[in-house]
Amino acid sequence: PQRPPARRTPRDTRTETTVARAHRPMSHHALSFTANVAHASPIARSAARARTPRATRAHKRAHVTRAGNEYENGLFAPIVRVARDVIGVKRFNQIRGKAIALHSQVIGDFCEEFGCDTKVKQNLIRTAKKNGGKLGFLA
Repeated sequence: PQRPPARRTPRDTRTETTVARAHRPMSHHALSFTANVAHASPIARSAARARTPRATRAHKRAHVTRAGNEYENGLFAPIVRVARDVIGVKRFNQIRGKAIALHSQVIGDFCEEFGCDTKVKQNLIRTAKKNGGKLGFLA
């Protein structure tokens, strides 16, 4: 005795449609809605990223500066360049490294005195590096 195939309920049909819909490209409005929802949770963010077309993601990465200093003409850049030429590149980099280490130590002592956590310390050091680059210390 064979059983007749089970009737599909509307819920089963809706599930199949959702699965089939997941493989189609999303419209502009759906992408913007998904991007807004992506701020809510890491799971939603990864789902939105998976649906974002690759060309869009590659376009966003194209504007990121990977290495180098985008502020090569800061206020102190001429002084830094002259000092590097007079002292020599190797000795100049040693002195610069010591100065950066001392400044990082001062930031660390500050964070320890005021009870800041590691994330705050890392953000302060990162901000110091950005500001030093803008002022021309990394020229």
